[in-house]
Amino acid sequence: MTLTFTFDPVITPAVRDGILDLWTDVTDAGGAVGFVPPADRDAIRAALVKQLTQVADGTARLLIGQDGDGRVLATAFLASNGHRLMRHWVMAYTVMVHPAHQGKGHGRDLMAALADAARSIEGIEAVRLGCRGGLGLERFYASCGYKEVGRVPGAIRVAPGDDRDDVTLWLPLT
Repeated sequence: MTLTFTFDPVITPAVRDGILDLWTDVTDAGGAVGFVPPADRDAIRAALVKQLTQVADGTARLLIGQDGDGRVLATAFLASNGHRLMRHWVMAYTVMVHPAHQGKGHGRDLMAALADAARSIEGIEAVRLGCRGGLGLERFYASCGYKEVGRVPGAIRVAPGDDRDDVTLWLPLT
């Protein structure tokens, strides 16, 4: 199965609900997407509404990957940087592939589509990405061309006594 990636898709109820389902499933599988299992669907819905509001107001852009039936199985958001000295890069966040479809190359496809999407934005020369340490994500992103450029030890508290590093990665596009 291949995924079809769409940058700046029309946000229909099916797309919105598909992202919500994806985010919930990724959270329940232990994915590092801002929540911990068990997924609180209402909290995820609130975060999604906030991110989709940013898409609507133009401060963020959305990339989705869908299967042949139109199910949303991958996402990434790209946020513009409003600081006048940092407008040449975007921040990638809420990067996820459905757990049932991981290990099949969809993550690499998503990251390639994300880089292509960022390149399509006028004046963008790099992508910045943050990830939670302790899950091997740094190795995956490095294999996609990202370089670790910063790490804050223990900055992410997953649970009492379970602090993880906040890792910053950078992908030059030029």
